[in-house]
Amino acid sequence: MQTIGYEFSYRTIAMTDQLIRATAAKGGIRLVAVNSTLTCCYARQRHGLSCLTTALLGRAMTAGLLLASSMKVTHSRVNLKVRSDGLLDGLTVDAGRDGTVRGYVGNPKLELDLVKNPSGSYQFDFRNAVGIGYLNVVRDNGRGDPFSSTVELVNGSIAEDVASYLLYCEQTPSALYLGEEIDSDSIKYAGGLLIQVLPKAAEETGLVELLDKYCRDIQKFSERLCECNGDLMLLLQSLFPALEPQLLHDIDNPQPINFHCPCSWRRSLRALRILQIDEIISLLHEDGFAELNCHFCGEIYRVTSNNLEKIISQLSSQL
Repeated sequence: MQTIGYEFSYRTIAMTDQLIRATAAKGGIRLVAVNSTLTCCYARQRHGLSCLTTALLGRAMTAGLLLASSMKVTHSRVNLKVRSDGLLDGLTVDAGRDGTVRGYVGNPKLELDLVKNPSGSYQFDFRNAVGIGYLNVVRDNGRGDPFSSTVELVNGSIAEDVASYLLYCEQTPSALYLGEEIDSDSIKYAGGLLIQVLPKAAEETGLVELLDKYCRDIQKFSERLCECNGDLMLLLQSLFPALEPQLLHDIDNPQPINFHCPCSWRRSLRALRILQIDEIISLLHEDGFAELNCHFCGEIYRVTSNNLEKIISQLSSQL
């Protein structure tokens, strides 16, 4: 199957974030669609992202949510990490089966000139931003050791990189589409679509060929996302009319999506206890306070001298 995920344009329509799970071709095809607009807007605000890094982090968070949607346990989570030699300086996303997601990039202000694609339109320069490197995916269902896999980056657009992971690490041929409509002022739309042929239908040559044709025909996914006006079932029906997509009737379908980070001031205190007592004493004497920054959400927690003294006293009593 083809993987596409790089078009963007400029339109303004409001929507509510959600993820839907559906089947098509009488249960032979698995479809998951997600609208992540408000989530991406919040991430942009929290991290002060440029247009380019908004698109990259937004795509990675959307992809993480799509991957997490197949996990069985509610508290299951998926981590995506991009480690490469590009100017982006890395990217990390943590997404849950419960619809929560968070993430950050190493160089949030990075902006590069747009580049012209073969169709003559302009797109973000993901390839130079991300560079050459690897995508690491960790699945954690909360029971036993997490399952970790690593693949080489295809082109840094996230969609094809994650599809490559699904093919080579999970042996699941997939089509993954990610897109956004964004300008310097706001995010108009952001979302994604995951398509997978289930094992029981994989031997139906006609079905696979028909789905492959539909996937090849999907161009400018971001514009198709915009045209559905936030209605994800309408998006699926317009993309796959002959396959008759049907919404799964699960208790959490559609599922709300939101940016969520569980960090807190109390957790920052626990993090300080990891330091050596001499290091904490040094913070107290030199600065009189400590500041801890959460990479995932950008929140800064300030620990006062009184709290530092209490931590020092508690650690001293344990020696």
